[in-house]
Amino acid sequence: MNSSHETVIADAILKGEWSTVLSEGTVWSKGPESSPRAFFSINIASLIQGDFAKAWQVHSQSLEKPEDIESVKDWIELMQGTSPDSSHVQLVLGLFMGQSGKAEESVACYEQAIQLDSTSAYPHFFRAQIFQRMQRKDQAIKSYREAVKQDPSYIAARLNLGVAYQDQGQLEMAIPQYREILKMRPDDAVAHTNLGCALAEQGKIEPAILEYKKAVELVPNDPEVHFALGGIYETKGRKDLALRAYEESLKHAPHFSPAATAIGWYYFDKGQADMALDYFSTALNANPEDANATFGVGQVYDRKGMGSIAADHYYRALNLEKDADRKSRILNFIDKVGGFQA
Repeated sequence: MNSSHETVIADAILKGEWSTVLSEGTVWSKGPESSPRAFFSINIASLIQGDFAKAWQVHSQSLEKPEDIESVKDWIELMQGTSPDSSHVQLVLGLFMGQSGKAEESVACYEQAIQLDSTSAYPHFFRAQIFQRMQRKDQAIKSYREAVKQDPSYIAARLNLGVAYQDQGQLEMAIPQYREILKMRPDDAVAHTNLGCALAEQGKIEPAILEYKKAVELVPNDPEVHFALGGIYETKGRKDLALRAYEESLKHAPHFSPAATAIGWYYFDKGQADMALDYFSTALNANPEDANATFGVGQVYDRKGMGSIAADHYYRALNLEKDADRKSRILNFIDKVGGFQA
């Protein structure tokens, strides 16, 4: 027999009242009759409201165990049976399918939801996410654009659209999306960070620095933002400021290997091999597969005249490196210093 919570939430889903779905699901999840359906209610409402971190937090309590998945599925199918023409129920079914590893089925659900209500931005947005996950980039962009068209204030859709454009190198299309977000939400740290990155890719270093600085003010404890700012300073040749930003990154996340590696290279370029080795070692303790740090260790031992140990690290860096361009540079370096033996 359905609990009163199930009834209230099902009714709220049919009306598209996602705040009610969230609040009722939260109360239900904390009570003695809590079930995976309660956490699924929190999950879908959080996704729709753009709180993706919260949605992920409750995912394991609703869609991890096979019996929980079946319970949630039965509940959605019950709603679908009583309200087959509800675009909101189709949307929920799509969210369920997408999080259950059934990408094609989720796309079909979102498309059915769009047929039932083409003015809702949500099915366009979540369909775009699935397309992006499936590497169908052009379709993802098209769906994100449709979501923004239906709701120009949809922050998550604009942000993802900007990222999708940026991934394809269409910076002139990405940047306006970030700027529109900042008109609506001036303190959006992610939009400032992404805008800074896009401007830097355009070679507009000073405006990029301003955006990263704003992001640092908004999220001072985020190591990745400090690290990105350091990278921009390094591009500009301001290695002193880059070092300061990398150190700040490492201060907030002592095991953030990219920052430790960057500091290692700073000291290596300064001729301080032992300091460089300390930071490369810190990076490798945090991430043993850091190819750049591994190559750095090789450089340190090379400078110390320990060629055999250096070569071991060069070959290991070559095997670890995933980026084709960086891999080619390592191989070219090995060829220059003595040849490469497979």
